[in-house]
Amino acid sequence: MMSSSIIMLTAMLGMNSHLPPLMEWQGNSEQLLQQQGPLTTDFELSDGTDSPNYEDTMAFVDRLVAANPTQFKLETIGTSDSHRAIKMIVATEQGGGKSKVINSDKPTILVQAGIHAGEIDGKDAMFMLLRDIATGKRRDILAKVNLLVVPILNVDGHERRSEYNRINQRGPAVMGFRTNGKNLNLNRDYTKLDTPGIRAIMSVINEYKPDLYIDVHVTDGADYQYDVTYGFNPSFASESPAIAQVLENQLSPEIDKALRKQGHIPGPLVFVMDKRDFKQGLAGWVATPRFSNGWGDLKGLPTILVENHSLKPYKQRVLGTYVFMDGVIDGLANNIDILREAVKKEAEFLPKKLVVERSYAKTPDFIQFKGIEYKQFESALSGHVEAKYLGTPVDYEKLPIYWQKEVKTIVNVPEQFYIPPAYPEVVEKLELHGVEVIKLPASSVVENVSQAAVSDYQFDSVPFEGRFRVEASFNFNVLPEKVDVSGWYKVETARPSGELATHLLHPKAPDSFFAWGEFNTIFQRTEYVENYALEPFARKMLKQNPAMALAFDKKIREDKKFANDSKARMEWLYARTPFYDSAYLKYPVLMAFGAN
Repeated sequence: MMSSSIIMLTAMLGMNSHLPPLMEWQGNSEQLLQQQGPLTTDFELSDGTDSPNYEDTMAFVDRLVAANPTQFKLETIGTSDSHRAIKMIVATEQGGGKSKVINSDKPTILVQAGIHAGEIDGKDAMFMLLRDIATGKRRDILAKVNLLVVPILNVDGHERRSEYNRINQRGPAVMGFRTNGKNLNLNRDYTKLDTPGIRAIMSVINEYKPDLYIDVHVTDGADYQYDVTYGFNPSFASESPAIAQVLENQLSPEIDKALRKQGHIPGPLVFVMDKRDFKQGLAGWVATPRFSNGWGDLKGLPTILVENHSLKPYKQRVLGTYVFMDGVIDGLANNIDILREAVKKEAEFLPKKLVVERSYAKTPDFIQFKGIEYKQFESALSGHVEAKYLGTPVDYEKLPIYWQKEVKTIVNVPEQFYIPPAYPEVVEKLELHGVEVIKLPASSVVENVSQAAVSDYQFDSVPFEGRFRVEASFNFNVLPEKVDVSGWYKVETARPSGELATHLLHPKAPDSFFAWGEFNTIFQRTEYVENYALEPFARKMLKQNPAMALAFDKKIREDKKFANDSKARMEWLYARTPFYDSAYLKYPVLMAFGAN
C-alpha cells in the first residue's frame, strides 16, 4: 500500500508535474467526440481523461451489442486466471457472427487492446468507432471490412487499477497494470503460451483467419513529436518480406494520410540507443516471435504493432487510434488482393536456412526525425548526466538509426521434427500456434535422423516471465540406428507455419520451447553409479578398448585439474559405459534434414 504522505505529496505537486512540458495540440479528430446521445462512452463523458473499469466496460459492451444485435455478436474467447471473461465483439455488415466472417470474402481485421492493461487507448477508441457503426454514423466501415474487437485482453491486469501504475504516461486518470494476475507479461508469451489471454487469441486466429492483426500499445522512453507510432518487421529483416512490402508501400501511406489529415503526427516504431542522449541515435527493433508482431511475421499473418506516445494526453492518443483504424480500414479494403497474394507467396516459400537471432548493426543508417529539444544536466540524485526534455519541436535531418541487421544465429531448417509422445503439452501448443501435427501410427520407423546433444549450458540466475530460461550449445549427430517412432508426432516444415515451427522446435532458436524451459528435465540425472562397481568394470573396459585407454591416459597427462579430481576421472569413465543414461543432455525432439 502507498503511504498517505506520498499520495498527499503527489496531489500537491500535480499528477503530471514531473513530466516534460506538452506541445500544444488541437486536431480535427476532436470532432469525433460526442458529449451526449446514445452510447456516449465513459471516456467522452470524462472529457477524454478516464477509462472505465472491467465491470463498466463489459456493461458498455452489452449496450453496444443490444443497440445493433444484427451486425454485432458477442463471444467469450477465454477466461482469465481470476475467472474473468475475455470477450470479443464480432462486427459484420449482414450479421451472422463467426460463420459470416469465416465464409466472407470481405477482409477481416482483428484488433486487440489492453494486452498491457495500463495501455488501454485501443479500448476507448474502438468503443467510439463501434458506437458510430451502431448508431448509423459510420455505415461505410462494415461495407469494407469485418471487425473482431477484443476491448481488454489482459482483464486481470486491467483491474489492478491505480493512478500510479505508469509514471511516464499521461492518462487515463486511473489505469490498469502491465502484467496479468500471475505477473506474466502477455506480450512476451507468443511462443510459450502460458497465459489464457494469448491462448485465447491463438484460438481466434485459428478459427477466424483474419487478414490483418492490430495490437494497440502505448510506448515509453524518449520524448518526440509523433503521437501515433506503429510498425512491423521491416522487409529487409522480415521472414515474410512480401507481406512487409505491402504494409510498407500500400497500407502505411494510407494510414499516415488519414492521421495527418486529422491533425495527428504518425511516426516510425523505433526506440533510442541512449535514453540520456537522444542524439546518439535510434534503435531499429526487429521483433522476435515472443512478441505479437514478431510472431505474426513468422506466421505469415500481417501484424501491426501500434505504440501511441505515452507523453501525449490520453484524449489525443485515443482519437489518434480511432483515426489510425480509419486509415487501416481503407488501406486494407483498397489493397486486400495484393496483400492476400503476398500472404499466399509467403505460405509457399520453403527456406533451407532460417535466421533465428539478430544483433544491431555497427554502422547506422540515417533518417529524418521529428524530435523534441532537450538538455543534459548533472543529476545529484543519480550521480550521472540525465536528459530533460523542453517541449520544443526540433527536426533532425540525419539522425542515426541502428537496425538489427546483423545475423547472429542461422540454422538449417529440418524437413521434419519428431516429437516423443511424452510431450503432449508441446503438441498442444504447436496446434494452438496453427502448426500441423501428424500422429504417427504403430510400426513407424525413421532413419538418418539427427539428435542435438547439449555440450554446454547456462540457466538464467533469476526467472523471466515465470521461467528459468536456458542457453546452450549443441552437437548434432546423425543416429546410426533406425528409430521406432510409433505413436510419436511429426511436424513437416514444408507446410504453412513451417518457419514458425522451426523457431519453436529448433533448440538453437532463442524463443524455442527448449530455450523457454519446456525440456529442462534433460538436465537432470536420476541413475548414478557406485565406485565399487564402476572401478572393476572400467578396468576391464579399458583393457578391451586400447584406444579408450590411450585417450584416458592422455587426458590425465595433459589436464592436471582432471588428473587431481577423482570424481571427474570416474565420471569420464562412467560416461563411456553402456550403463550411462543415454538420454542425459539429449534434446528429445529428433530432426530429419534430408539430402543436401
